[in-house]
Amino acid sequence: MAPKQQRAWQRMLSGRRLDLLDPTPVDIEIEDIAHGLAFVARWNGQTLGDYPYSVAEHSLLVEEIFTRENPGIPARWRLAALLHDAPEYVIGDMISPVKAAVGPGYGALDERLSAAVHLRFGLPAQLPAAIKKTIKAADKVSAWLEAVQIAGFTQDEADRFFGTPEVTMARGLVIRLRPPVEVRAAFIARHAALIAEAAA
Repeated sequence: MAPKQQRAWQRMLSGRRLDLLDPTPVDIEIEDIAHGLAFVARWNGQTLGDYPYSVAEHSLLVEEIFTRENPGIPARWRLAALLHDAPEYVIGDMISPVKAAVGPGYGALDERLSAAVHLRFGLPAQLPAAIKKTIKAADKVSAWLEAVQIAGFTQDEADRFFGTPEVTMARGLVIRLRPPVEVRAAFIARHAALIAEAAA
């Protein structure tokens, strides 16, 4: 008798049933992503303030840094930056040491979900290496800002773990802590604006 195929799905608030092991673009909705990310805390919740610093807020900041670093870059790649952590709406956020301890399984799950999200919103399943690298650079600047402003790191510690950002990349950027409902709305609005611009 053949072993039963492993399966894991979750019912989303939109009514979609998302198979986490074999996700398809048709089961992905931006409202589900925005809602989930707005309720997932970065830094395991170990941040200052009266609200958790969510992955949705982080994603908005990364897209802003990415755009600042790459003026005039097409909207589709700014959309990719906004969605860079989209899989965390169903698999949560883990700090880097935990990801390393979990092993390659987490990364494989993240990649499958990322590919489905990208296809759902008109992006290539696998982003070009140069775009992926540039988004990662913006992500590191965001992590540095978060570390210094809300996660209790000294600037020297942040420099050591995340690298020292260029002054122009971080100038004037202030971490915002907002209720999840506001962050969710901001994420959906930014996604809609980028989709419209990419389609124009």
